[in-house]
Amino acid sequence: MTVSLDREYAALLAEVQPKAIETEIENELYLAEVTKLMRLGETLSPAQERLLKLLVNLIESFEDKHYQLKRATPLEILTELMSQRGLKQKDLVSVFGSQGIASEVLNGKREISKAMAKALGEFFNVSPALFFDTGDHR
Repeated sequence: MTVSLDREYAALLAEVQPKAIETEIENELYLAEVTKLMRLGETLSPAQERLLKLLVNLIESFEDKHYQLKRATPLEILTELMSQRGLKQKDLVSVFGSQGIASEVLNGKREISKAMAKALGEFFNVSPALFFDTGDHR
């Protein structure tokens, strides 16, 4: 069994020729191979399963390196929460204490303080930590 598995796997490797992905085109080609293998579902042979795992690892490695999501800023989080709930600046006056402060925060002219973060957390029913600026916005 092991010899036939090794032969089948070697044949699959020769056909697909997997290597470290360096371009978007290579990534797309391997994604297409993964899709083909996934369509086999339960009929996937052990050699095909082995190839599938290899391709997924190569794809994940490439995508982790090239598609890292940047962390949203507290202001981006706030504006997204407002958008999701259909809120306007005037709806947050009670949270910020005045129209002027709400305007300054929403226009990026004023940072969200810890007290504001706590009030926003309560208002939106989320963790106030979402509104703390860690400076990690890669």
